[in-house]
Amino acid sequence: MGKKYFASANTSAGFVSYFDYVLKGRDKIYIIKGGPGCGKSSFMHKIGNELELKGFDVDYVYCSADMDSLDGIVINDLNIAIVDGTAPHVTVS
Repeated sequence: MGKKYFASANTSAGFVSYFDYVLKGRDKIYIIKGGPGCGKSSFMHKIGNELELKGFDVDYVYCSADMDSLDGIVINDLNIAIVDGTAPHVTVS
């Protein structure tokens, strides 16, 4: 099993994100977009759990506003990340 951590926080100075650090150097980044409650976090949990059962090292990146919700997972053995693509998480320009 990999790590469980937060990559962002709401601070007195405003929202701070370390997603650039988490995603830097990844071979692939899959971005999941969808409205609130549509199942993005549940989908990432299922992917992470299945990969762990197969022996992969998976990190879980939790939402700073909801500790039960995932902002992303990182599959270290494959150098891949899957992240929530809705603001303020990861945004694509």
